[in-house]
Amino acid sequence: MDVDNLIDMANRIGEFFDSLPDRPEAVDSIAEHIRRFWEPRMRLAILAALENLEASAAMHPIVREALTLHKADLQPKTATA
Repeated sequence: MDVDNLIDMANRIGEFFDSLPDRPEAVDSIAEHIRRFWEPRMRLAILAALENLEASAAMHPIVREALTLHKADLQPKTATA
């Protein structure tokens, strides 16, 4: 999975929602969009990139904030047998 591409995608989402006047709503909306529309592997990869100093530096600040605040919600649910 190309992490740079995922960061670019997340930054575009962040730029869109950053135009909202209510920052907490924008942060929540970014996380909700990623949770709803990104497959589990993509979410795992972007969350792993958050832990990488170089990769996280390439993220828009509002994207970093959304991923950090909603990390638990963005973790894929484990399948139960």
